[in-house]
Amino acid sequence: MRIAISVEKKNDLDSTVAHHFGRCPFFAIVDVEGTEIQTIEVIENPFFSGHEVGEVPGFIKEQKVDVMLSGGMGGRAIQFFKELDIEASTGADGTVRSALKGYFGGELSEAAPCVESVEHGHEDEH
Repeated sequence: MRIAISVEKKNDLDSTVAHHFGRCPFFAIVDVEGTEIQTIEVIENPFFSGHEVGEVPGFIKEQKVDVMLSGGMGGRAIQFFKELDIEASTGADGTVRSALKGYFGGELSEAAPCVESVEHGHEDEH
């Protein structure tokens, strides 16, 4: 399984989870077998400085990711991930290591629109 995690800095398993996936500067791409980490690579978010709707989920799909973990994300992004058959979970925090532990422990929730997305009326847009 391949898991992407939105992160603030390049620091492998100790990278800090970003609160909003679309505005994070990096993504940690982690290959796991069961719950065992096989490889990790931290890559730049090419859309960090700005993006059109759907570009970031499309980029994540290009990385052959099965699961996207983040502190939060907007409603439109959640819908794109559903359409791309990528499981999205929000509520991740701490480091990549702790986010993976939370995901494998069932502590992260299915993705729900962040407060900002709801306030801007984006939760149902597509």
